[in-house]
Amino acid sequence: MTFRILVLISGSGTNLQALIDSLQARPDEGQIVAVISNRPEAKGLERARQAGIPTLALDNRDYLDREHYDQAVIEHIDQLKPDLVLLAGFMRILTPTFVEHYRGLLLNIHPSLLPKYKGLHTHQRALDAGDGEHGSTVHFVTPELDGGPLILQATVAIAPDDTPASLAARVQQQEHQLYPLVMDWFIQGRLRLIDGQAQLDGHALPSGGLKLQDHNHDLREHHYAS
Repeated sequence: MTFRILVLISGSGTNLQALIDSLQARPDEGQIVAVISNRPEAKGLERARQAGIPTLALDNRDYLDREHYDQAVIEHIDQLKPDLVLLAGFMRILTPTFVEHYRGLLLNIHPSLLPKYKGLHTHQRALDAGDGEHGSTVHFVTPELDGGPLILQATVAIAPDDTPASLAARVQQQEHQLYPLVMDWFIQGRLRLIDGQAQLDGHALPSGGLKLQDHNHDLREHHYAS
């Protein structure tokens, strides 16, 4: 049976495109059944339409508060019965009700080496701190903002002449490898959230997650061992 994936976006959808491209050659394994955005003008919606994926724009500004908005999104998502919900640049703080409703099925990609720099403006904050490296993290979503169990991180070196834009561009390149890979692990049944821990191949992952650069071979074939 084809694995059903739903993606939530707010912006240009470059990570969405990476997910679409990853699944294109193997539609029998996984399918993005819909893309939902809180911004009707989000460029990512056009990416989805070009790929033949149904889209829905639910403008959060049309709702009384966060709770009413999240409930409306839940109702639309549940009609589609997804097996996995991916946040791909969805710029909303989710209510605990939403997060608990999809607990264990909800993943996010965040542009920092968590637990550093939760929230916004991560590239500027890394530069302001004088960090030597920066990166991106895929994690399970819990009610704590950007605080769920970490799965996989990719690191980029910070150059002396980096700007937030140049740093963001290199981090984004890494993100386009990270997210499809973690999605594949979930589709294959290798990755799960069990008793509050991220587990790959039945083993609890380290608190800092796995590091893409720590492995000299393709992580698509990697089986985590304790």
